[in-house]
Amino acid sequence: MPKEFYKRSPEIVAKELLGKRLIRKLDEDSMEGIIVETEAYYGLNDPASRAYHGIKNYNRPMWKEHGRTFIYNVHRYWMFNIVAHTINEIGAVLVRAIEPVKGIEIMKNNRRVIDVFDLTNGPGKLTIALKIDKSLNRIPVTSSESGIIIANNRMKFEMRSSHRIGVKKDLKRKLRFYIKGNRFVSR
Repeated sequence: MPKEFYKRSPEIVAKELLGKRLIRKLDEDSMEGIIVETEAYYGLNDPASRAYHGIKNYNRPMWKEHGRTFIYNVHRYWMFNIVAHTINEIGAVLVRAIEPVKGIEIMKNNRRVIDVFDLTNGPGKLTIALKIDKSLNRIPVTSSESGIIIANNRMKFEMRSSHRIGVKKDLKRKLRFYIKGNRFVSR
């Protein structure tokens, strides 16, 4: 996906990332999945956002270049986000779950699980399965040379929305988006 794709509201980008392919290159191997669940986060007026308390060293990417990763830790798990916002705004999209389609055995080995439906159905599970950590923070997802790429994919699905998961204070808008009926959406 081109950089311009991410120069829009986090809500729009979160919706339109559904159904796209997330490709993780790792040495000679690659793993791939279809994005099935996302959440949009805004800036200083979003109480659930990492940007809510102002700019800090760890959350600085949310103010920076569109289409780059923003990776931070929550309860010992890495969270994989992509910076997305309009010009002079702040925001990112959390990728919560993917449907694995390539490199499934590698993912299973990384997560040490057998059940494919328990492999990537949550943001922490996804990062463990794909070996995404802080070393990949701020890399572009728009370059074919990158370790993480978001690519177009054509598929039909019905989208649903809800309030974001695991947040203490949320906005009134529903900013979690997922593919209806997909078994890889987090529980």
